[in-house]
Amino acid sequence: MGNSGEMVVKVLGAMRIAQDGEDKSLALAHKPRTVLAMLVTHPDQVVSLPSLVRELWGDRPPASALRVVQNYILQARKALGQATGLPIKVIIEGALSTHAGGYMFSESFARLDYHVYQGLVDSGRRALVNGDLAAGVSYLSEALAIWQGSAFADVVVGRMLESRRLQYEESRLGALETLAEAKIGSGRHLEVTADLAALTAEYPYHEGLHSQYMRALEKAGRRAQALEVFHRLRVGLVSELGIEPGYTISRLQYSILNSSPVNGV
Repeated sequence: MGNSGEMVVKVLGAMRIAQDGEDKSLALAHKPRTVLAMLVTHPDQVVSLPSLVRELWGDRPPASALRVVQNYILQARKALGQATGLPIKVIIEGALSTHAGGYMFSESFARLDYHVYQGLVDSGRRALVNGDLAAGVSYLSEALAIWQGSAFADVVVGRMLESRRLQYEESRLGALETLAEAKIGSGRHLEVTADLAALTAEYPYHEGLHSQYMRALEKAGRRAQALEVFHRLRVGLVSELGIEPGYTISRLQYSILNSSPVNGV
């Protein structure tokens, strides 16, 4: 991920620092970890003390909140120094600096893995627009491989980080759909059906992924299984959410149901 020697701070999974291809853990308790997560996900921006206080304690901060946050910043700097082997002076000047009213994490010190991921996704989508399916699949696969679990897996999130978490997870879902569509388009039906079997289990009510799974199964000659995917989705939606499947996937089910069987399926 990134250039050789480049440091990457990871939040797509447990929070880590990757240096020379090796992941280094950050020895931080929950609240200092939340503070560092706030800073690394707003790189090159001054995050105000009031924003950090709200993220940690909501609308009911302790009287000592500002002093406590300053202590958490000190702990975050020490953890970065321990993980990278760099002196605290370097961390203060080049990584996590103090500014009027707040603190800033510099992305020139360590890139955020979400930004690395997003750059690869953008490259993949450009390749697909230009008709290069193979390059598009390669870029998107590399991007999604950066994820090592749920975003902020070991961070206690408040309102702002929860918003970021949702943004990151929605981006991942969109990239997964784009990759699946590219694999279907390039005829990699066996591979994509395996991918979509796992994804529809992870997102049991997501109609877009189920539609792709049905199409991939049909193209692979597994018509009965494609119809079973729709049946499972409908049962789940009706019993758990009290709604019927939408028009688009219902039309797909109708089309498969009324198509000629393939290979006797």
